[in-house]
Amino acid sequence: MDINRKTAYNTLMDVESKKSFSNIALNHQIICNRPDSKGFVRELVYGVLENKLLLDYYIDKLVPSGISKVKASDLTILRMGIYQLAFMNSVPEYAAVNESVVLAKRYAKGRAGFINGVLRSYIRDKYSLRLPDRSEDEVNYLSVKYSYAPWIVELWLDQYSVDFVEELLAAGNETPETAIRVNWLKALKKDIIEKLRDRNFTVREGELCENTLYVKGEDLLDTIMYRDGMFSVQEESSLYATVLLDPKKGDTVIDTCAAPGGKALAMAERMNNEGIIYATDVYKRKLDIINREAERLGIKNIKTYSWDATRVDSEMVGKADKVLVDAPCSGLGVVRRKPEIKYRSKSADMDHLPTKQLAILSAASKYVKVGGTLLYCTCTINKDENEKVVNTFLRHNKNFKREEKIQMFPNVNGTDGFFICKMKRD
Repeated sequence: MDINRKTAYNTLMDVESKKSFSNIALNHQIICNRPDSKGFVRELVYGVLENKLLLDYYIDKLVPSGISKVKASDLTILRMGIYQLAFMNSVPEYAAVNESVVLAKRYAKGRAGFINGVLRSYIRDKYSLRLPDRSEDEVNYLSVKYSYAPWIVELWLDQYSVDFVEELLAAGNETPETAIRVNWLKALKKDIIEKLRDRNFTVREGELCENTLYVKGEDLLDTIMYRDGMFSVQEESSLYATVLLDPKKGDTVIDTCAAPGGKALAMAERMNNEGIIYATDVYKRKLDIINREAERLGIKNIKTYSWDATRVDSEMVGKADKVLVDAPCSGLGVVRRKPEIKYRSKSADMDHLPTKQLAILSAASKYVKVGGTLLYCTCTINKDENEKVVNTFLRHNKNFKREEKIQMFPNVNGTDGFFICKMKRD
């Protein structure tokens, strides 16, 4: 059995059956199975996840009884097989079919003939398969073509033009580059660039943040540089929030909803370990991640403690020069990295997110000194969670003024979708 396809299958089953996050499941399966081509595994896993609704649409057309009764094991193997046939030009047709049959013999007992038949039907009929009629149902057409839950397509069509939405949907299916944040406490950017290139990594500099580098290559996190704390993985739009907040040496900073801590750690590096950052999160176990990372990076000015961000911590009222609110959100800006987000059902909890976000922002605003800065950000593309939350807050808090607002999009900025609003207290 091909170890690469086995690793991809196990990852996809973890995502499908256990609702695991794709990046966590993939890293776990790579460690367990030790595939000889990690790049192939990643391409297959993320390719299937990014195109799941399209693949299922084809499978539903090819299976006489429809897709509804196909078991998860069979369905995962079929998705993998059709993805290889439709999108991976480097994989010969016979290899895609034969290896899928081998997987079926191991993981879908008695279904090898069924798997073989469906894949051969796809090869025979692929040029006659048609997408839904766009003129009859544009939401369904876009949902299937780009593999997004219909409610996401509807949401964006309500907020942006059709052409823009289609560009946004397509950009969400692109593979993002790996961005790293150079740790100024331990390294200079030019030295990191030189060391990475010496180890055959491809490196280019970021456009928004002076300590961002984009890196291509295998096993980046296995390097001595990473273990020694010279850099961390952080998407540039996320880091840009800390650039706009601009914490200074000696400042008192509060980071609510801080875990897993990327922004708090970036601010500590920016402050050169001078001043203090209070990093809070409702989940105590997540704070351990921040503390471990701080030790790796040589950071000494972060103090973590557990707190429900919707409540006001009376001991912190009026104490902070800078307050960061990285609010929990729908995550629609990071589908390039976590494509399983595209298939979430719209739940009552999601409808209540703006209320929770406003409560967190309102509580956090109490910590800001007169003349201090409050920054609200999310990793989503949804005006209800972004502009509307900020506008409601400002209407009820006349002592805060908006200084800067930005919504980043993958199809415009080449980054994750990220919203940032910087406000000052009078």
